[in-house]
Amino acid sequence: RVLLWTLVLGCAGTLAELLLIGHDESWPQFVPLVLLSSGIVIGVAALAAPSITGLRALKWLMLVFLVSGAVGVGLHYRGNRELELERQPTAGGFSLFSKTVTGATPVLAPGSMTLLGVVGLALTYRHPLLRSSSETLSS
Repeated sequence: RVLLWTLVLGCAGTLAELLLIGHDESWPQFVPLVLLSSGIVIGVAALAAPSITGLRALKWLMLVFLVSGAVGVGLHYRGNRELELERQPTAGGFSLFSKTVTGATPVLAPGSMTLLGVVGLALTYRHPLLRSSSETLSS
């Protein structure tokens, strides 16, 4: 239950932050908003009435969280790099890398989606409801 509350509150906090900073200007920016909202809904449902279906849905959603975090880091990095190259077209090497990772868009911020995904996967790993269903299937 602690991990599930951590996930729900983490999703809510991250969603609130993204909405406050206006992370809704293009369709790729809507992806984490939709995922976080889904995480809240599925997480609250799992808190209220745990079920095999709900936990499986949560598990798959957390895998998508992992992927979205990695993709988000890549998008933030690429956006910062393009901006730095517009400012200094001849930039390169460690100087470009350093300016890119410390640029206008926080490059590692999408990693919070990955962290939330790991929390969600940890709570579903060997969950009693999922374990009992897999034992029933293998019998």
